[in-house]
Amino acid sequence: MKHRALLLINTHARQGENRLAEAVECLKELGFDLIDEFPEEAQQLHEVITRHQHEVDLVIIGGGDGTLNAAVDALVETQLPLGIIPLGTANDLARTLEIPNSLPEACKIIANNQVRRIDLGWVNGKHFFNVASCGLSVKITQRLTKQVKRRWGILAYAITALQVVLKSRPFRAEISINNTPIIVKTVQIAVGNGRYYGGGMAVVHDATIDDQKLDLYSVEIKHWWQIIPLLPAMRKGRHIYSDHVRTISTQEIEIRTRKPRPINTDGEITTYTPAQFRVIPRALAVFVPSNK
Repeated sequence: MKHRALLLINTHARQGENRLAEAVECLKELGFDLIDEFPEEAQQLHEVITRHQHEVDLVIIGGGDGTLNAAVDALVETQLPLGIIPLGTANDLARTLEIPNSLPEACKIIANNQVRRIDLGWVNGKHFFNVASCGLSVKITQRLTKQVKRRWGILAYAITALQVVLKSRPFRAEISINNTPIIVKTVQIAVGNGRYYGGGMAVVHDATIDDQKLDLYSVEIKHWWQIIPLLPAMRKGRHIYSDHVRTISTQEIEIRTRKPRPINTDGEITTYTPAQFRVIPRALAVFVPSNK
């Protein structure tokens, strides 16, 4: 029996337009009956998914983490399983789930029908896969234009991060766990659901996307240059052992700041402080490699 799939390709993703025809051909060869749509704006994904929810068995998304973030709320509402074809710059969710960047291999994983139920993060009504954060990461997001990502690829994250770090200034925040407040001066607060974010950095070296908890870290430095020694460790999620980094693992978190600060979820600015965070266990089914 053929599986009916809604295929959504972000043609603005780094490889989206170039790989579109290949993705359609590959999936049809694997036996999928496709409804394909290529929305011009990521905000249209929610409407497209809900409109087709009773016509298909699954949703396949070709794009990066921003595209997936735009679709996540509709996927939760419809409970359609998700197939991922990594076509973005960073592809952090695919990295967490060990889905390869090879388009044919990613398509075969979906066809193999091996699903894993993963947790999602939630902040102020918005679901996220990887990380929600405020501080340095927001400024990086604001500087990371499509043109920069297309030109430099994954290197764009490192180049932009270095520019932002040089101008970083600490801000005051209140982090509350179980109604117990902690006052911090920080340059970055990140709340992770999965392991990878920001082009391959790890929230925590051993975090998983189905451990039913959120992992918070706060970088509490006084001078910008103190973050430089942390950068190599952040690639592997081992910055948590630094004296300048506060870490918390829990299921619910509240963050307040003196004035509203933007929060990005999976690399897209979607809400502001004050922010309520929680983990939503086993919220979504995703096609993954066998034995994952």
